[in-house]
Amino acid sequence: MRVQVAIVGGGPAGHLLGQLLHKAGIEAIVIERHSREYVLGRIRAGVLEQGTTDLLDEAGVGARMHHEGLLHGGISLDFGGTHHRIDLHHLTGGKQVMVYGQTEVTRDLMDARAAAGLATAYEAEQVSLHDFDGERPRVRYVQHGVAHEVECDFIAGCDGYHGVSRASVPASALQTFERIYPFGWLGMLTDTPPVSHELVYTNHARGFALCSMRSHTRSRYYLQCSLDDKVENWSDQAFWDELRRRLAPDLAEQLQTGPSIEKSIAPLRSFVAEPMRFGRLFLAGDAAHIVPPTGAKGLNLAASDVGYLGRALTEFYAGNEGGINAYSDTCLRRVWKAVRFSWWFTSLMHKFPDSGGFGEKIQAAELDYLIHSQAASTALAENYVGLPL
Repeated sequence: MRVQVAIVGGGPAGHLLGQLLHKAGIEAIVIERHSREYVLGRIRAGVLEQGTTDLLDEAGVGARMHHEGLLHGGISLDFGGTHHRIDLHHLTGGKQVMVYGQTEVTRDLMDARAAAGLATAYEAEQVSLHDFDGERPRVRYVQHGVAHEVECDFIAGCDGYHGVSRASVPASALQTFERIYPFGWLGMLTDTPPVSHELVYTNHARGFALCSMRSHTRSRYYLQCSLDDKVENWSDQAFWDELRRRLAPDLAEQLQTGPSIEKSIAPLRSFVAEPMRFGRLFLAGDAAHIVPPTGAKGLNLAASDVGYLGRALTEFYAGNEGGINAYSDTCLRRVWKAVRFSWWFTSLMHKFPDSGGFGEKIQAAELDYLIHSQAASTALAENYVGLPL
């Protein structure tokens, strides 16, 4: 089989790139090692920057998002038992974020690809990348016991942190940067109304908490927990009790509880691999970088990567190689700004085991300055809604 672009990874990044290339008349195949159902079963974030919603519109899959998504013009930073609203809309000149689950984004992209009859290989095993340092790259895989080889002009590695794409690059060609945080997030999804109409980030002596949502009737809550904690240690009742302890009194009183749909613990890390291009292999999304979820940047960074890559490949086939040559540097400038913001916001809102009294006082001073300085609040708002693409 021959295509212009082989996309390794069938999550939101890979499918968004596939749709953008399709709109540009570029032939691509999406190769995913799991089933469609498995990919859609993964519970992920759901706060979309304006740039991401614009890309989804460009890809022709924004209709359901605009109908069902929730526009948010602010967030609440809670500490000392008090709410402090950051007015994103006012501070950024009218920008907002959209709450729309990553699962739904992926479903919309998958459905559009299937409706267009485009090539997608799910349950592709033994995926391997070859000759991407030359002019005739290839991707091999086995599907349902049958071996396949795809010849292509370019390979897009959109297969995540543990995927084969980055692992195929010689270690000598990569430089990596990493920060492991000394805690995780215990998340619970539940069919209960959100406790607030906007996201609530809480800094508490017992640890960070986040009140988020997927819709008017489905909520997603998070608690900071230790890295050695286990989901089985947390009954639904224990989760709700601990969440109440960390929330401001008025929110704790109006919190509606119910059975969990899903509970999981995620470790937090910052990770960047440089560069993001190796010959005719391009890394995008989690294959190249990971951020802690505090700043809601993971999916949005992946979208901006494939937005840059889609435009660069479109330009290439029109005779201009400038975009593909600048791809890595262009992405990394935005990536490092998002990594910085996510690190800063994580450091601001979480309880660190070794910070002591001095660290706690510094956090309190930073929070106090943040809410009383329009310049500081504006900097947070600009980063939260997304820096320009």
